[in-house]
Order: sequence, then structure tokens, then C-alpha cells
Amino acid sequence: MDIKIVKSPRRKRTVSARWADGGIEVLAPASMPEAELNPIVEKLRDRLEKRRTRRKLNDDAGLRRRAEELNHRYFKGRLKIQCIEYVTNQSRRFGSCTPWQGHIRLSLRVASLPDWVRDYVIVHELAHLLEANHGERFWQLVNAYPLAERARGYLMAVDLEADDLDGGGAP
Repeated sequence: MDIKIVKSPRRKRTVSARWADGGIEVLAPASMPEAELNPIVEKLRDRLEKRRTRRKLNDDAGLRRRAEELNHRYFKGRLKIQCIEYVTNQSRRFGSCTPWQGHIRLSLRVASLPDWVRDYVIVHELAHLLEANHGERFWQLVNAYPLAERARGYLMAVDLEADDLDGGGAP
């Protein structure tokens, strides 16, 4: 990816970045040393890439269409989904739901999981539209998905692997 750094004497402290001409344009103070600027540029690049990926995934009607298919298959189409989207601010959860608003948010990590695991996460969050807690009725709804137990095991393994990579796993 092409990164163009534009230094300006008028800019005193802030560094910003934006998409421009198929690459990233970084605006920085002329007085900022390269050693200080480089980590900031990397962070801004990562942020722009995440935002672009999220926008692309959320612009795709595929996620909404899949949620509606699962709604019809496992909930007889009775759920009212106002919004389902990928978000980048969920690092410890795979999904969340605001039942009274009909909003479902999936961690961007879910987009890279196998389809059957993503479907499980969607069914799990759809079930919250009927049952806000994790009680017995909730699990009956979720377990209607035939790969629920297998998907839960897969997600547990993903979490354990992430803990190991972060240094939080078992020695």
C-alpha cells in the first residue's frame, strides 16, 4: 500500500490520515522526527484499513440476508432485525445484541471464521431478540442450530489460542 507523508510547517502537533489516490495520505507537522512519526503512521494505517474492511463488509447485503435466512429457518421469521453489522470495538466478545432496538453487532473477527461458526454467532444473537438472558429458554432456541455445540467448541479454541498469543494462556 502506498503511503504518502505530507509535512507542513503550519501543522504544529497533530497527525492525520485519509484515503487519497488509491493510497493513504498522512498529514504531519514538518518538525516531527521520523522516529516519532513512523509508529503513528502505522497505527493510522491500521485504523484506516479496519474502517475500510468494516465498511466493505457492512455495505454487503450478504450479512443481512444471511441473518434473515437464519431468522426464517430457526425462528419462523418472527424476529425484527433492525440492524446487523460488523464492528471493530469488540475484542473479547464475538457478538452483542440490544434486544429492544433489534440491533446486532458482530466482532469483525467473526467475518474470518468458517460460515457455520458465523451462522452460530448470528443465531446466538438472534435468540437474544427473544430472550435477553442466557437462561434455559435461550439455550433451547440456540440449540435448534444443529452445529451449536461444535461451534461453541470452535469459539472456545479460538479464544484459548488468542489468550496464548497474548501471553494469557496456560504456561
